[in-house]
Amino acid sequence: MASGIDPDALRAAREEAGLTQHELARLVGAAGGERISRWELGTSSPRPDFLVRLAKALDIPTLRLIHLDGEVPDLRALRLQAGLTAPKLAMAVKVAVPTYYTWEQGRWARLPAPESLEALARAYGVAVDAVVAAFRESQRQRQRRGDTSG
Repeated sequence: MASGIDPDALRAAREEAGLTQHELARLVGAAGGERISRWELGTSSPRPDFLVRLAKALDIPTLRLIHLDGEVPDLRALRLQAGLTAPKLAMAVKVAVPTYYTWEQGRWARLPAPESLEALARAYGVAVDAVVAAFRESQRQRQRRGDTSG
């Protein structure tokens, strides 16, 4: 499983906060409790900006709502934590969207230039070391899945 929202963590955090699905939906500007229900069941996923809103409404770190495939956040987890879509992140770092997806999917041969790593760190709101670790984690996950095509 790739990094993404953890439906069980969302439900647990909402219940811990003492909120109904409808109350949480109202707090984050979602269309209604049905949407929160779908997110908690894992039948759909919130956009990255909603993930950040959910964490703020629940007064928890965004990363607590993200399932990590390993022990270290990968690039997708960092992007979700920052509340960014891949196109917005690519624009912020001044790279093509397919280039960013290549990085996120672990399909890179060498790390990007230091300027790109620093731009990613700024966009994610983390240290450059965390970005480098996330690059390596993305690649480790791809290799573990046996996905060598591309």
